[in-house]
Amino acid sequence: MPVTADLDKLLDKAYENLTLSEVVDAPVAALAGITDAHAEHLASLHIKTIGDLGRNKYFRWAAALADVKDSGGR
Repeated sequence: MPVTADLDKLLDKAYENLTLSEVVDAPVAALAGITDAHAEHLASLHIKTIGDLGRNKYFRWAAALADVKDSGGR
């Protein structure tokens, strides 16, 4: 099943026309709403790229727990 996303809403303007591989390798500050200061805090957790953020086990665990709760779990 193809997946589509409007990257214009997810990324800062300078990153909108990148390939998916380039986006995943882009600095976390390329995400809309993430400032350089936010990126510095994330870097202290060894999260420097969008891929690092998406692959971080703690963020994944938190997202999974939130999804279960939102779907009616305890």
